[in-house]
Amino acid sequence: MSGWLLVALCGVTSAYCLLRMRSGPRAERGVARGEALMGLGMAVMAVPAAVFAPPDWSWTLYAAVFGAAALRALWWVRGGVRGSHHLHHLIGSAAMVYMAVAMALGTGGGHAGHGSVVAGGVPLLTGALLAYYVVYVLRAGTRLIPLPAAATPSGGTLGWGARPELALACRLSMALGMLTMLLAL
Repeated sequence: MSGWLLVALCGVTSAYCLLRMRSGPRAERGVARGEALMGLGMAVMAVPAAVFAPPDWSWTLYAAVFGAAALRALWWVRGGVRGSHHLHHLIGSAAMVYMAVAMALGTGGGHAGHGSVVAGGVPLLTGALLAYYVVYVLRAGTRLIPLPAAATPSGGTLGWGARPELALACRLSMALGMLTMLLAL
């Protein structure tokens, strides 16, 4: 049941990020695209092994896709463009690559932490990622204090894709999902 809840959380978060990508502020569309990819990847990775056992090559595909996403985030961090947010994307993409490699090295490909060579991957790296996501979740949770209702220059209210508190809740949900996936590793 918890696996399906994680799939639902990540899938809904990814869908909302796609909505933000289409209707949010232009400056935020690239960030929303990266978050949508992350949410979709996490949702697919969290599908319970009893329902779908991915082929062995899928972990290589995960590592390649999220490795490319990590390189893109590294490019933006290096350029100094919205560095802290792109640094978070870099860490998240690297964590996805790490989990994919841990699953690929597991006996029979592994899935959701089943059959990995060393339970939990490399303990020091897993611990560092867990610590990062715990701090991120707590920090994002405290910033989720209700914001005053935002209004557009024309006097109307913002659409679903442009609401800053929903974008923060989206990031918080994905961080909780990543924390759960790392704990299950």
